[in-house]
Amino acid sequence: MGGSMRGLVALVVGLGILILAGFAVIVVTVVHRMNGASTAPLADVVLAEPAGTHIASASLAGGRVVAVLQGGGADRIVVVDLASGRRVGRVVLGGP
Repeated sequence: MGGSMRGLVALVVGLGILILAGFAVIVVTVVHRMNGASTAPLADVVLAEPAGTHIASASLAGGRVVAVLQGGGADRIVVVDLASGRRVGRVVLGGP
C-alpha cells in the first residue's frame, strides 16, 4: 500500500505543477495583450497631397491615424490604417 500511495502523491504533485504552469501562461498572455505589444512593424505612409498641404492635427483611433490636412486646397480629413499603411478614408470639407 505504501508504494501506491507514493505514486498517487507524485501524480497529484505533477498535476499541480501543470496547473500552475498553465495559469502562468494565461497570465503572461493576458498581460502581453493588455500592453498592446505588437511585433508587426508599422508601414510607411506616403500621402499624395498637393503642395502647401500641412497636417493641422492627428490622432489615433482604433489602429488608425486620423489626420486633418489644411492648405493645398480644401481642408480635408484623411484616415490611414496603421497596419497596412493604406489610406482607408478621406473627407473633404467644402463650404457653400
